[in-house]
Amino acid sequence: MDAEPATTGPAGLIARLRARLAGGSSEASLTRRLAGTIFIIRVISAGLAYISQVLLARWMGTSDYGIYVYVWTWVLLLGSMLDFGISASAQKIIPEYRTRAEHALLRGFLSGSRWLTFAASALVSLGLAGIVRLASPWLDPAEVLPLYIGCMTLPAFVVANTQDGIARSHDWMQLGLMPQFIIRQALIIGITACAFLLGYHIGAVAAMVASAGAVWIAMTGQMVVLNRKLADHIEPGPKAYDVGGWLAVSLPILLVESFYLLLSYTDVLVLQQFRPSDEVGVYFAVVKTLALVSFIHYAMSATTAHRFAEYNASGDKARLSAYVTHAINWTFWPSLAATIVLLAFGKPLLWLFGPQFTVGYDIMFVAAIGLVVRSAIGPVERLLNMLGQQKICALAYALAFVMNVVLCIALVPRYGGHGAAAATSISLSFETVLLFWIVRRRLGLHVLAFGKSTN
Repeated sequence: MDAEPATTGPAGLIARLRARLAGGSSEASLTRRLAGTIFIIRVISAGLAYISQVLLARWMGTSDYGIYVYVWTWVLLLGSMLDFGISASAQKIIPEYRTRAEHALLRGFLSGSRWLTFAASALVSLGLAGIVRLASPWLDPAEVLPLYIGCMTLPAFVVANTQDGIARSHDWMQLGLMPQFIIRQALIIGITACAFLLGYHIGAVAAMVASAGAVWIAMTGQMVVLNRKLADHIEPGPKAYDVGGWLAVSLPILLVESFYLLLSYTDVLVLQQFRPSDEVGVYFAVVKTLALVSFIHYAMSATTAHRFAEYNASGDKARLSAYVTHAINWTFWPSLAATIVLLAFGKPLLWLFGPQFTVGYDIMFVAAIGLVVRSAIGPVERLLNMLGQQKICALAYALAFVMNVVLCIALVPRYGGHGAAAATSISLSFETVLLFWIVRRRLGLHVLAFGKSTN
């Protein structure tokens, strides 16, 4: 093992974690090392996000903060969907092109995918701005300008997601994730803090301007570095563009990703429709506090997806099965431990947002149930997507999403945040059971942390 790096700061922390998790040259140790890198990036990001959300909540008040949360949730939701699933399918397409030595198609995808997602998202953003204009008489006047700014943010957000998928497919985890999760959060803090110190009012509009600027700056810097690394890694040559083939792979994955995102954000969006903005702010603080659990699942998903595709393309089923078991175990047990710690310290963490936010402590216990249940099967949605089972996976997410919408509409008007958390946990549990059954029937794998995978 290499000597432990002596550097400090986020980069040094990531390097030390990678060194400690590297137990050898096997796929398992590499996965732990890369997943550890991703996890620590998300933890640092969570810390920065916590600081930014705490500052914004205190500077803006619960009402303006609730509006900002509502608009930013739409940016996160739409921005993650408008790439047509290419950010996720990159982890299938790139390994397959490399395995088959289709270098022209590989070069075409690395550049063409970003141009495609930028052009499409820019057109959609213009259309959404038009919808906001037409709907403005029925919207809260305080929401209109933040929504316009959100539309301006979308193209950069989408391209950043696409570049993230490309970087992860080359195991460049820091390049894929740090611009979005660390640099962007640091910029939001810096821009809003400067505005506050200069005496500007920090409302929903100012917060969205800071967020939009942070997204564009981080995406541009990521693009410059990614282009340089690709130039060193990929030999120059002719490019071929199989846009139809890319979309044939990506659109079914988009369905999966879209229903997953809808399932993730339905609670906040429905809560905004039925309850006051201050309740939305409290609920969002609860979700942010529990985010560490989701980071573990995200880290394993981001690390394993392109290897699922690679092992399947090479026909190595035994290697794939063992790798799936490893991914599940390294998702569930750390998630369970993180949940216990967060619930133990939940009230003081919520207090950081402001004393009024501690009323959401009870909601944490309800929301945590679904996250723990989902972690018990690991990143199996990525496994299904990479092995050509996108449609059945999308159906499972669609059913869970419909259940979540129905339950949210039934429970939120009466129970508020408690109802939203209960609806989401029930839906996540239902989704987990469906995915377990699908993988068992379609792939012959027992994808549960309490069992062994078998062919």
